[in-house]
Amino acid sequence: MPSAPPPDWVLARRRALGDRIRLERAARGLSQERLAELAAMDRQAINRIEQGHQAALVDNLFRIAWALDVSLARLVE
Repeated sequence: MPSAPPPDWVLARRRALGDRIRLERAARGLSQERLAELAAMDRQAINRIEQGHQAALVDNLFRIAWALDVSLARLVE
């Protein structure tokens, strides 16, 4: 049985997280491809997270934060 879609407030937070990741990435002059390489992830996964289309696993958020040299708290504040 499929689960119910997330509520609007969850989707809004997901988009805000993606926006912060994109801003941090841009501030460092990194492409999605380069961030994906540094985080040992797939570029499409980075894109989906930045667009808010995919819920990010906490392990992937740790990888992204490490690759951007920021705290996880900074990304999710």
